[in-house]
This record gives sequence, C-alpha cells and structure tokens, in this order.
Amino acid sequence: MSRSASGAPTGRPPRTSRAEILAAAHRVIDRDGWQNLTIRRLAAEVGASPATVYYHVRDKDDLLIHLLNDYADQIPRPELPVDPRERILAAATIMHDVLAARPWIVEVLAADDLLGESAVWLVEAILAGAVDSGSDPTQAVHLYRNIWYFTAGEILIRANSARRRAQHDRPAYRDQVFGRLDETDYPHLARLADRWPALTAEDTYAEGLRALVDGALPPRSG
Repeated sequence: MSRSASGAPTGRPPRTSRAEILAAAHRVIDRDGWQNLTIRRLAAEVGASPATVYYHVRDKDDLLIHLLNDYADQIPRPELPVDPRERILAAATIMHDVLAARPWIVEVLAADDLLGESAVWLVEAILAGAVDSGSDPTQAVHLYRNIWYFTAGEILIRANSARRRAQHDRPAYRDQVFGRLDETDYPHLARLADRWPALTAEDTYAEGLRALVDGALPPRSG
C-alpha cells in the first residue's frame, strides 16, 4: 500500500474499517493506557497487519485525533438554559461528565483543550454565556480557561488517586504526614486529620464550579 502526495492511501482498501480500528484503539487504551497505544499493538488487537492500520491513519497522533473526534461525536447535546450563567454551568458540567468517563482524554488534551470538532459547541456556549453576562471577549476566554483548568485538574486528581489506591494496598504518604502533625503548629490540620480523607473525597465539583463562575462574572443587575 502507498500514499498519494496529499497523504491519502492508495491501492485496494483493506477489509477492516476505520470504525473497527477506532473501537480496537479504545479497547487498548482502556486496558493498557493511551501511552501504550502503538500502531503495532493496535494491529494485533484488531487482527490485521500494521499496513491495514496505516491505511486509515498516518501515525499515532493522527489516530488520537480520530479517537477524540469519534468520542466527541457521541457527546449528548441537550437544550441549554436560556439564563447565560446557568448555560455556562450546564456546558461545563457536560464537559466534565464526558471527560470523567475517560480521563485519558484529559491527559491527551493537556496541551490543547478542544475536545474535537464536534465538541467545540461546549466552548462556544461558555464564551457566549460569559459575553451575555456582561464580560468582554477577553474575560470570556479567561473564564473558559479557568473552567478548563479546574475541570481537568479535578478529573486527573480523582483518576490518579483511584489508580493509586487500586495499585497500592498501603496507607497514603499524606496519612503518614498527618499522623506527625503538632497541634500547636498546625491546629486546624491536626484536628481535621482523621476526617481529611473523607472530606477531600467528597464530590464538590458543582459547588466549586458555581463559585468560580459567580466570582468571575459581573454581578447580576437588579
């Protein structure tokens, strides 16, 4: 098989479809992690040759782009609230929920935060909600970036914590530190030491998101 000057494959198409390639890639990532996804491993997963995979994607980066777009196509697109502030909260919550289902996507998007072309409407909804609330375009972009950082951080911390608990059956280093705290020097931390794991495990995303948005937008008129 060869490729044309534009990068498109030439020759007889293989029997394995792009949809089958992407489904197999999702399986490899869910099982082994996206860092361990290779063209050769993907070919073995789908039961084809690497040449068959290369017929559909140029390289791993191109494969990841296809995966992101494929996943973005599956994002539900409900009617968002008319109130601009609530519209921002709803769009951000959708973004959080779809990414929390597959935290590896957040890692891939660490350098570029657009979740595929089919998910750009979420970014547009946040920007429009900010502008409709009285923010200028620059402030709207800053709000979106702050929401993205908050959302990505929350997802990655929870995912990494869950992974660590599953892999290591021993007390966290944090618990050892808390056990040595002097109440005279750290009165609040020492008193909360026993409750800290439970308190920090609570799901406070919605509360934190609303506080972030309310603090960033101009006060409601009237």
